[in-house]
Amino acid sequence: MLQALLTNRTKRHRTGEFLVQGVRPLSMAIRFGWEIRALVYDADRSLSSWAHDVLRTARSAQQIAMSGELLAELSEKGDGSAELLGVVAMRPDDLDRIPVEPDLLAVVFDRPTQPGNVGSIIRSADAFGAHGVITTGHAADAYDPKSVRASTGSFFATPVVRAGSPRDVGAWIEGRRTAGVPVTVVATDERGDDVASGFDLTQPVLLLIGNETTGLSNAWRELADVTVSIPMAGSASSLNAANAASVMLYEAHRQRLSRRTA
Repeated sequence: MLQALLTNRTKRHRTGEFLVQGVRPLSMAIRFGWEIRALVYDADRSLSSWAHDVLRTARSAQQIAMSGELLAELSEKGDGSAELLGVVAMRPDDLDRIPVEPDLLAVVFDRPTQPGNVGSIIRSADAFGAHGVITTGHAADAYDPKSVRASTGSFFATPVVRAGSPRDVGAWIEGRRTAGVPVTVVATDERGDDVASGFDLTQPVLLLIGNETTGLSNAWRELADVTVSIPMAGSASSLNAANAASVMLYEAHRQRLSRRTA
């Protein structure tokens, strides 16, 4: 079962559980109140004070001693087994987990193919004060260990929600607008109507980031209120999706910080 949580997306979502390893990710999961259902530890070595603290803190979790050899098979470390693995309960794919804030800043990643890119965008969203990340379409799994690892723990601090289609997110946007938050949907494209630094990102904004290969779908382009570009120099015509998201999130953060300190 533990191996299935590591490698099998269908079984992860059927059980509603995923594997977490590493000091910071596990610590962040506990800090932000995620349900720890089981903790697996190495029975063949002395545990660190951090591991003992985790085991004491998550007393309600099932505690499983496992041989170092078996634990190594579940670990993503290249130099042996992880000290501690957590089996953590997923949270619901409910767009209302993203709070309705007057300064809403959220990101949609359209049909991502690489879980590492999902995790990198979550990390940037957390770093630059975004309120949530949404993935849409047939996409990489945000609960994939590669995504969780790439987020370096930010996965547990920032709401991450999977939506079936742009239509579902469009209905959520209209709900936010009805609630008094005038969300502007901003798509990124190399042929934008404006440059990112010239557009007001201090207003409530939903940033759209396209698929790594094909960019944004037509459905998302139709939902966008405006399209902005990131000015480029050199021979590159575009950025990696995670890098583009980081630039846009930084620019939004920079504008908002400048406005607060003006």
